[in-house]
Amino acid sequence: MTDVAGSGPGGVRLGTPTGRAVVAAAVLGSGMTMLDGTVVNVALRTIGEDLDASLAQLQWISNGYLLSLASFILLGGSLGDRYGRRRMFVVGTVWFALASLLCGLAPTAEVLIAARVLQGGGAALLTPGSLAMIQGAFVRADRAAAIGAWSGLGSIAAAIGPFVGGGLVEYVSWRWIFLINLPIAAVTVVIAQRAVPETLDPQAPRRFDLVGATMAALFLGGITYALIEWGGSGAPWAVVIAVLAGATYVVDERRSDHPMLPLGIFANRIFSAANAMTLVVYAALGAVLFFLVLQLQTVSGYTALEAGVATLPITVCMLFLAKRGGRLGTRIGPRIPMTFGPLTMAVGTLLLLGVGGDVSYWRDVLPGLTVFGLGLALMVAPLTATVLAAAADEHAGIASGVNNAVARAGSLLAVAALPVAVGLGGEEYADPVALDAAYSSAMLICAVLLALGGLISWVTIRDPER
Repeated sequence: MTDVAGSGPGGVRLGTPTGRAVVAAAVLGSGMTMLDGTVVNVALRTIGEDLDASLAQLQWISNGYLLSLASFILLGGSLGDRYGRRRMFVVGTVWFALASLLCGLAPTAEVLIAARVLQGGGAALLTPGSLAMIQGAFVRADRAAAIGAWSGLGSIAAAIGPFVGGGLVEYVSWRWIFLINLPIAAVTVVIAQRAVPETLDPQAPRRFDLVGATMAALFLGGITYALIEWGGSGAPWAVVIAVLAGATYVVDERRSDHPMLPLGIFANRIFSAANAMTLVVYAALGAVLFFLVLQLQTVSGYTALEAGVATLPITVCMLFLAKRGGRLGTRIGPRIPMTFGPLTMAVGTLLLLGVGGDVSYWRDVLPGLTVFGLGLALMVAPLTATVLAAAADEHAGIASGVNNAVARAGSLLAVAALPVAVGLGGEEYADPVALDAAYSSAMLICAVLLALGGLISWVTIRDPER
């Protein structure tokens, strides 16, 4: 790994101007994608009314972004390792901003879905670059704290998404939830270009596994289509395509001399276990936010802004506690935070079962979201630090890409599968009776997934530094 800015690989300290610039750029870039990933949930009901979209189209508006992000994030990590993490981060930021402009101008649901897919492609470049910049630039002693600051501040963007989205939807237009990305992207590019040192891996392969990237996209796309369009004539064919693409992907990665994902990275048991835990926990996280915001608006009668403000406890918890969660994981090891974080989130999810037609915010919403936010703040930084510490430094980009791909794939599959699993389809997302019944079942499933994530951590996670 080489720092072409001259400060040496891993030579930046957190408290220096350069260290603050690295964190600021990484937080703004990744935070923009997190904000966009959650802000859309608040606007979905309004978008559906304005563009006359079905539930399947609303799912694709959410999942089209996650699909391309999860499919190409590994390629984005590889490109960063080869050509420079900062360079790919900047390219991805510009790409993301242009796609956001197209989203904001979309005249139909079909155009918006296509624009969201393009937006995910830009996020696939900047997301792994943001974390890989931190891993490559900072001295080892400061990485956990830097990752804690990155995860805490970045997660705030995800948490305030419903709040910002609600205000824009209610007082301006849902189109501004996308257009707001343009000034954020501009500031991010300026900071990155002026102050962030470049790092790359001189041993990275010069060729890229485009076959692997294509097969990954077909695999996830086939599964997602089959789940969303379950019962339709195209669903069985989508399953066949997904199976063939998945098998081809594994064969290609084993035979290729320049694999997109070196399968040997999974030989590290902690790395594999942390990603398995990420899959189930982020599946639950994505589904909880998706269903909760719809429930508050359709069943409880909240406006878009009120539904956004209701999620503020998660923001507060992440703001004040995520960095401390990273320090706790450094001091006592990641096993306990990664176990009790998801278990606490599961308790919070069960407390949210009381959200319904006769809702009291102080009784039914605030306690559950506060407990959920506490668990999330406890878990996020130790999880990220564990994944990166379990991989070699030269694989920082690909390790970051794997974990981000797994997280996005978890949310993608949960949002695609859970409506089908709980009997929700067609225009029923706008029917309070149908949605209320589906919501309770979805929350129970999410609580089980979170408890499973905690169990996986307790059984498998140890301190990778030891």
